[in-house]
Amino acid sequence: MDSISVSSLVDAIRSPEELAIVDPRDHERYREGHLLWAASLRLEDVPDAMEVLLPRRSVPIVIAGDEEEEPKSLQNILETHGWTNVKVLEGGINSWTGAGHELYSGVNVPSKLFGELVERHYATPHVAADQLNEWITEGRPLVILDSRTEREFNRMSIPKGRSCPGGELVYRVFDLLDPGVTVVVNCAGRTRSILGAESLVRAGIPNPVVALENGTMGWELAGLALEHGNIDTASVPSETGQRKAVAAALQVSGRFDIRRINEATMNQWKSDASRTLYQFDVRTPAEYDAGHLPGFRNAPGGQLVQATDEYAITRGSRIVLTDNDFTRATMTASWLTEMGWETYVLQDGLDDGNSIEYGSNELKLSPPQVVLPYDPGDAEVALEAMQEYLDWEVALVAQYDRDPLARFTRASWA
Repeated sequence: MDSISVSSLVDAIRSPEELAIVDPRDHERYREGHLLWAASLRLEDVPDAMEVLLPRRSVPIVIAGDEEEEPKSLQNILETHGWTNVKVLEGGINSWTGAGHELYSGVNVPSKLFGELVERHYATPHVAADQLNEWITEGRPLVILDSRTEREFNRMSIPKGRSCPGGELVYRVFDLLDPGVTVVVNCAGRTRSILGAESLVRAGIPNPVVALENGTMGWELAGLALEHGNIDTASVPSETGQRKAVAAALQVSGRFDIRRINEATMNQWKSDASRTLYQFDVRTPAEYDAGHLPGFRNAPGGQLVQATDEYAITRGSRIVLTDNDFTRATMTASWLTEMGWETYVLQDGLDDGNSIEYGSNELKLSPPQVVLPYDPGDAEVALEAMQEYLDWEVALVAQYDRDPLARFTRASWA
């Protein structure tokens, strides 16, 4: 069994070269504690996921689990199917912690941590649940945008809210901006509302923007009632709204040095055996199903930033994004770039004579899910769990501060 020592893995993490760390354990054990940069890849998921998540067969892969049998089995599967550089961490995660390194509990930790760092760096404006409730009661002009998925929004939402998943915020917001309106962005907890609010701020919208502190969980912890079954959704933009969104994205592109490439360059990268390439269409699933460029996987922008470890698991890889007018791709790229990903926006789109594919090609696997504490059958237990979840998310920053390996390579402020 080809293996790698803890010290060699530390060197690999610090190196700018590509590296994929995968964890073969079940979801429950993964959530309990894993390496920060480790993506979940259970044995049962490998047949469907390996080609998509690990597209370059010579990429360095390190398997970090807690038992010898699972890592060895995963190594054998990958090597049998042609992956040539697969190593198992010697002693597993116990040797990792034994050498004084950190394990992180939870799911989508790199993205959750990044959101907390964004708030610390940019001082994201926010509003507490009680204050927002007062604004609603007194009839203050508000646009409350829920940056979660529509499914989550339909399940429970803030009163007066409407669904607008995070990657859609800048694309759809300009039609909603009457003078004097304050824009409030919420999610279930913290990360998506922080990144959503900051997306609107960096897009330069003229209205005040705040994030709802602690999201729907904070709302419930304040003793306030949520709505259920709401289907109100921010509409696709008008021509005027879209023009404003494109202009906003253009200034963001210049500010964050977002690079565009043409199809010829992308095709060269596809044949580059020395680098991994991920291609994501960041539009909505419905738009993607109605026609998309070949080779692109659907990853709505907000979900991609929220769960990078489910989409692009090879650190140091290239990422190319596409959409219909550069707005959503540019806004998504601005965050991925700050997270340390080498990210580009495809200049050639659906209207440039490219061949088109239809329908969904979503992976047939179930990544570890964020277990949101919601149990209407036992409100006291649910509220306690909500507070614990929020405390966990905030505490990620303290763990980051003491972990010298937890650096986002291109976010110098982190």
